Amino acid sequence: MASTSTPLTLPVLPLDGEVVLPGMVVPLDLSDSEVRAAVEAAQAAARTTPGKPRVLLVPRIDGTYANTGVLGTVEQVGRLADGDPGALIRGRSRVRIGAGTTGPGAALWVEGTRVDETVPEPLPGHLAELVKEYKALATAWLRKRGAWQVVDRVQAIDDVSALADNSGYSPFLTTDQKVELLETADPVARLKLATQQLRDHLAEQDVAESIAKDVQEGVDKQQREFLLRRQLEAVRKELRELNGEQEGEESDDYRTRVEAADLPEKVREAALKEVDKLERSSDQSPEGSWIRTWLDTVLEMPWNERTEDAYDIRGAKAVLDAEHSGLEDVKERITEYLAVRKRRDDRGLGVVGGRRGGAVLALVGPPGVGKTSLGESVAHAMGRKFVRVALGGVRDEAEIRGHRRTYVGALPGRVVRAIKEAGSMNPVVLLDEIDKVGSDFRGDPAAALLEVLDPAQNHTFRDHYLEVELDLSDVVFLATANVLEAIPEALADRMEIVRLDGYTEDEKVVIARDHLLPRQLERAGLDKDEVTIDESALRKLAGEYTREAGVRTLERSVARLLRKVAAQHELGERKLPFTVRDEDLRDLIGRPHHVPESAQDPAERRTSVPGVATGLAVTGAGGDVLFVEASLADPETGAAGLTLTGQLGDVMKESAQIALSFLRSRGAELELPVGDLKDRGVHIHFPAGAVPKDGPSAGITMTTALASLLSGRLVRTDVAMTGEVSLTGRVLPIGGVKQKLLAAHRAGVTTVIIPKRNEPDLDDVPAEVLDKLDVHAVTDVRQVLELALAPATNGAAPEVPVAA
Repeated sequence: MASTSTPLTLPVLPLDGEVVLPGMVVPLDLSDSEVRAAVEAAQAAARTTPGKPRVLLVPRIDGTYANTGVLGTVEQVGRLADGDPGALIRGRSRVRIGAGTTGPGAALWVEGTRVDETVPEPLPGHLAELVKEYKALATAWLRKRGAWQVVDRVQAIDDVSALADNSGYSPFLTTDQKVELLETADPVARLKLATQQLRDHLAEQDVAESIAKDVQEGVDKQQREFLLRRQLEAVRKELRELNGEQEGEESDDYRTRVEAADLPEKVREAALKEVDKLERSSDQSPEGSWIRTWLDTVLEMPWNERTEDAYDIRGAKAVLDAEHSGLEDVKERITEYLAVRKRRDDRGLGVVGGRRGGAVLALVGPPGVGKTSLGESVAHAMGRKFVRVALGGVRDEAEIRGHRRTYVGALPGRVVRAIKEAGSMNPVVLLDEIDKVGSDFRGDPAAALLEVLDPAQNHTFRDHYLEVELDLSDVVFLATANVLEAIPEALADRMEIVRLDGYTEDEKVVIARDHLLPRQLERAGLDKDEVTIDESALRKLAGEYTREAGVRTLERSVARLLRKVAAQHELGERKLPFTVRDEDLRDLIGRPHHVPESAQDPAERRTSVPGVATGLAVTGAGGDVLFVEASLADPETGAAGLTLTGQLGDVMKESAQIALSFLRSRGAELELPVGDLKDRGVHIHFPAGAVPKDGPSAGITMTTALASLLSGRLVRTDVAMTGEVSLTGRVLPIGGVKQKLLAAHRAGVTTVIIPKRNEPDLDDVPAEVLDKLDVHAVTDVRQVLELALAPATNGAAPEVPVAA
């Protein structure tokens, strides 16, 4: 915009922290010396020129004058509403300030030029839209403030410059924003600036109103909740008075319960601290519910409750014998524990060094041998409470040590819950399937069990939820597992391992007669006088219809047999009472599933051809027989080398290499045609290929199978063997002798070959099994071959099986 060439000489009226725009009418206090000097100077100059006195209104910010001022006319001089002298001044137009000059009076005089603020008519389309937008925003703001009388005045302003300057009345504008409006000479730019300022203010106001509304709603809700709670308390008070109950706060109730409870001193202190927190917390605080749940849990714990042990040692042994047949090792260990407890109690040594005389036993054995049910019998024999904790598939460490209280739905760990469920601090806790515990990103539960099962640490066990010490030293922990190797080494080191290797056939018959049959008769709705099973039938069920270390399948067979008899009776096909004999089994439940090799036709036996030997192995289900088959490839079609099949592990593959190397190097001494081993491929196969197999104990079995293959001599059907072989032909010791001999006995084998250094292990084998087995302890492979291979036939050339 161009300025006019007519100069103006005006007295300066400084405005500290205030800005006046053209079109505004403002009252000024004449008690200010600078204001009074400027007005008096203007009045003096007006006496010589026509018109009203004129002053230059200039904002002064921190002592600095703006570059642009406003020409103002003194409309009236008089007194303000408070009685002080004042002047009413109207802003007329913008003036660009020039150099200082002289004039009458004590005021500062400056020269200035008026700023041209005209806008061409008619208004362009975009400018008309801008004017419309500003008026709409100004109207919306004025309506919110209730200034309805000003709305019409704003709507009547058509001049762009006057419309923009009208925002000078806006109280929300800062001094800097008003100075920016004053110094913006272009009316269009000034209107855009005023529109943006007004738009920003309305947006901030909307946000502020929204926040204020939310706050008010929250306050109203709290007030309403407070009022309702007070009304609820009044109603409860009236109800207590009607029922004759004494008045008391919930926190007072908890304090009373804690002080009355029989708690250890440290637990009482921790509980009282939580009660203090509960009293300080508000009803709306979530911490209050956490504290109440924690206090309920602590008060429900049996901190000082203990059952008296039954120190009748003979009676306890009688209970164990009556409820479980066999398992002598476990029974002896429990009897020893009770005897030591009795002697310690007699001498006042119940607590030594803060620890009591608990026990941690791990019952390791195949499924179905009675590990879990043995825990109940131990508790019964000791007169203690029994709790079972299933650990199979547990992957979260918090399941053992508990959750922190800050988590939603936090609970103590399974050990603490077991103690609470038992209602005493010295129960028998059965940790079932401890070898099935897994680990993932949530931690390793097996590692959390280290403190629980360590007799040197568990008297100060600290659960994450309780956060107070819990004495577990008087608890008898019984852990069960199928595979010892699956238990972490550090955890297994803290437990006393007791192996349950399975039952003999005689023991199975006794168990079926004394335990399984009465239980299944009751479940089948039969009386013991209505159906009886002959002992010969039970023996055949155990020997030919089942082949297992435990008795689960045997119990299912007995149950199936009784169901069949009950169904035939209901159909009128059979009369009761009825005695089941061994010859009745096929008609009732079908043919036997496990016929011993010795009972089969000689032509159908696996060892009826050279190259097949019978070994013994230990699996997760107990001991089992293991057949090894060997064959030689045709020299014209088969490649030389060793092929192994049957899902074998690395150790078993190495045993096969050792067996082959031994025969290649020492086969000539054994009068075997070892030349075939150099030119023809050797294939060794272990049937049941879906089952993984590993370990060194099949070494002599593979050597015997290869020797049988080369010599053409059959391996005796009644012979089974186990032992590791070395490159020099030595037979080295192995593990699981008892389980392997039990498996051989179940399979109908009569002769067993074991390493000489395993001969002391025969003490663990039941006498009735050893009486039926011819056990040979050997030190060299040559002894194995002499015992296992049948004599050669009348000098005929051996027929060597050839792989297709």
